Amino acid sequence: MKFGKSILLIGLLQLALAAPVMAQSALDQVKQAGVLRIGTEGTYAPFTFHDASGTLVGFDVEIAEQVAKRIGVKPQFVEGEWDGLIAGIDANRYDVVVNEVGITPARQAKYDFSEPYIASKAALIVRADDDSIKSFADLSGKKSAQTITSNFGQIAKSSGAEIVPTEGFDQSIALVLQHRADATINDSLSFLDFKKHQPDAPVKIAATQANADFSGILLAKGKPQLLAAINSALDAMKKDGSYAAISQKYFGADVSH
Repeated sequence: MKFGKSILLIGLLQLALAAPVMAQSALDQVKQAGVLRIGTEGTYAPFTFHDASGTLVGFDVEIAEQVAKRIGVKPQFVEGEWDGLIAGIDANRYDVVVNEVGITPARQAKYDFSEPYIASKAALIVRADDDSIKSFADLSGKKSAQTITSNFGQIAKSSGAEIVPTEGFDQSIALVLQHRADATINDSLSFLDFKKHQPDAPVKIAATQANADFSGILLAKGKPQLLAAINSALDAMKKDGSYAAISQKYFGADVSH
């Protein structure tokens, strides 16, 4: 009986000594380190790229900087190619990935995401003086400039459009402006970025799909305190106008929904 009590007391003592280590969460570790390690590409304008001076800038960069600030630490960016970017979380190269990472069921099965901080939609883009196309249904019998294998190309095809093959957004817009295509379906964020740099370009969005694709800040599962702190920071940014200022700077519009 005494032997059993001794074992019990030793076990309780070991648990007590181990408690402070076990209690340190991922958020505690970030705060103790004084930095939030952020994985990003640095080659994906306007989200994360280097300006003429070589400084890392972009929409996602500023969002990440604000999140780190509100957690009470400094941002530390770790750049890497997209193909291995998310895997860097598994290797503990950084705490989060902020790189326009789309929230998908497959990714959610392995990682956690913050609340969405940006939305993109399929946008139907036409010439500014063309009022004949006002909806996706109006594409029937029209020419739509698209990359053939993209989801946008599939939408155009299912809407009855004749596909004019292109290699990307810039070429698609050029064909529309040159009257070699009637329209293009593309990412609303890409269009907003294009208009931000070329506001006088005579193209417009005729319609957008109701359903949006959302992106969030990605992190490893099992870090609820860190996830909550990130969500709290994003929420505070939207409430105090910081998010709106960053959104207007890069897109000239609110891209949160």
